[in-house]
Amino acid sequence: MMSLIVVIEDNPDNSRMVAKLLRAASHKVIVAEDGETGLTTVFEQHPDLILIDLGLPDIDGQTVIALIKQQPELGNVPIIAFTAFPPETAQAMATAYGCHGVIVKPIDTRAFVSQIEGFIPKPIS
Repeated sequence: MMSLIVVIEDNPDNSRMVAKLLRAASHKVIVAEDGETGLTTVFEQHPDLILIDLGLPDIDGQTVIALIKQQPELGNVPIIAFTAFPPETAQAMATAYGCHGVIVKPIDTRAFVSQIEGFIPKPIS
């Protein structure tokens, strides 16, 4: 099942790695290197999932998430926090920001794709 995933991540090594893993699993990936580009991309593309770093250089992840959640047409899009914060802190922040889940860096490359796919809504048959 090919899904469109927007990755909002300012670290090029991280974004390249997750994009490569997701593309190898037949997903379409668009990378945005900052919050403003991420917002524009999400609003234009209406992805199936958003993976967002909470520490972005221009607009913090919390603000980006809040702006996305204000758009009714994006209300069902899972937003996954992608962060290097310690797991307990990351989970607390993700919950407070209204994320559907959290993936802590560094990622487990063997489990990453299945983690992401677990958050993607299944089509109604």
